[in-house]
Amino acid sequence: MKLMIDARDRDLIGQETAALRAWEPSSVSVGLVYGGVSVEDQLYKSKSPVEQLSSTALGDSLTELGLTWRVVDPCTPTFVQDLTHHDVILSNLHGPFGEDGRLQGTLDYLRLPYCGNGVTACAIGADKIKSKEFMSALGIPTPPWQVWKGVRDSMVRWPGRPVMVKPTLGGSSVGMNLVKSKNDLPMALAAALLVDSSPVLVEEFITGTPVTVGLLELPGGVVAFPPLATYVHEAEYYDADTKLDVSSQGTVSVEPAEFPIHVQDLVTRYACILWEALDCRGAIRVDFMVTSAGAAYALEINPTPGMSREANFITGAGLVGLSHTDVVRAYLHEALTRPAYDVPLPVPVFTGTPGPRDAA
Repeated sequence: MKLMIDARDRDLIGQETAALRAWEPSSVSVGLVYGGVSVEDQLYKSKSPVEQLSSTALGDSLTELGLTWRVVDPCTPTFVQDLTHHDVILSNLHGPFGEDGRLQGTLDYLRLPYCGNGVTACAIGADKIKSKEFMSALGIPTPPWQVWKGVRDSMVRWPGRPVMVKPTLGGSSVGMNLVKSKNDLPMALAAALLVDSSPVLVEEFITGTPVTVGLLELPGGVVAFPPLATYVHEAEYYDADTKLDVSSQGTVSVEPAEFPIHVQDLVTRYACILWEALDCRGAIRVDFMVTSAGAAYALEINPTPGMSREANFITGAGLVGLSHTDVVRAYLHEALTRPAYDVPLPVPVFTGTPGPRDAA
């Protein structure tokens, strides 16, 4: 079990930050995986200016660390072979095939070190239905929900109150709709299926303040960032347009949560429980809804937090004195100091596979 570091323990965080910055990654080649595989990534590429993309910020930080890096495009036929030309992989993919365990399983098969969570944490965290089942099993409150399995399934029961309809996979609220009337439910279900053919999550809508807690693995433990509250000023909820459309950025403010300490401690404790139970590594972000009465409901687990300079995760890191480059350094530290694979690389081996990995 890793040491969980309280964000209020500034002395320990200072020591961990100093230890992190003293670690210099060796001369390694980093493969930055980025491309429009999922609907979510396609929207980011089409709606966000280049300077605001996570991939741009990650590339800047890798350059600041003095590392050699190249973008590895998952949409090319040579993608898997291209991966093997690098010593460590940093993925910036979101949604299906990026953060749902499939890419991570491929990298494990290739015996390639990579930043962030492994197959299990990604597969459960990226699946909204499985993650809710997981949270419930751990005793973490989450809004009541139903599952719709498609057009051959009977219609879900209308609970008599608004619901959020969500595709199972993917993030940034893509394909998600707030439904206030039973008559609008079929259209919302169909829209969710267009994004992801998996079962659709129908979750009772909780009125409150969206709150997020980020966790980052440092050399000596895992620090939980102070909870952040998101205030949406011109929308009913934090929808995809508000998250992805640069013209909507003025309608959102992200600030340190000002709830009573016991509420902040509660959401932090829930996030730490999920980290341990999922055997996470690198980083995660857990999203909650906190009601005016102080009740906290876990909504989603993000196993690959967004890494743009304006991202909630980076904002949270800044509250404990960590820069974007510090976060990237922490990612690399965890990946490169993790015990090497103890199973030989499968045969046949791709031409050009770096020699050191053959013995890993």
